[in-house]
Amino acid sequence: MADVKEILSAAEERMEEAVMYLDEALSHIRAGKANIKLLDGIRVDNYGAMVPINNCAAVTTPDARTIAIKPWDKSMFKVIEKAIINSDLGIMPENNGEIIRIGIPPLTEERRKQLVKQSSKEGEQAKVSVRNARRDTVEKLKKAIKDGMSEDVSKDGEADTQKLHDKYIKQIDALLAAKEKEIMTV
Repeated sequence: MADVKEILSAAEERMEEAVMYLDEALSHIRAGKANIKLLDGIRVDNYGAMVPINNCAAVTTPDARTIAIKPWDKSMFKVIEKAIINSDLGIMPENNGEIIRIGIPPLTEERRKQLVKQSSKEGEQAKVSVRNARRDTVEKLKKAIKDGMSEDVSKDGEADTQKLHDKYIKQIDALLAAKEKEIMTV
């Protein structure tokens, strides 16, 4: 017979993973200021292996609107520059032979609204994951009744599942509100 605590802890773990995934996804959405995480999705060919830029160069943010990339190997300048140009970042890098600079332009109102929509879409995916975890948990609890669990214990488990669901949905809403504020702040 399944234990209610085990079922609930598995559900909480799935819900926690959904929130962590959302947090990671939101960190990659550009909010008008320089953030080295913007480059995380860009891979470059480094001696035959596709690696993130920060594995073959020092990546820093000297100020709020600039990302500086200093490749450890001079032969990587063109490769890194080409990867940035071909990415969906939409920013042209500047190369002075020593450092590749990426100037982060201020966002237009239209682009800000697009980014808020993108953030909302990511948030909705996280909410769906949390709801799916709740649904699966409730199904497991109902199945456990057939396996000999008392209905009272199952109903209490369902109530606890709903509390977990509400807690994680609130966290998702808070993350989205913070990201929207960050994007819309000029």
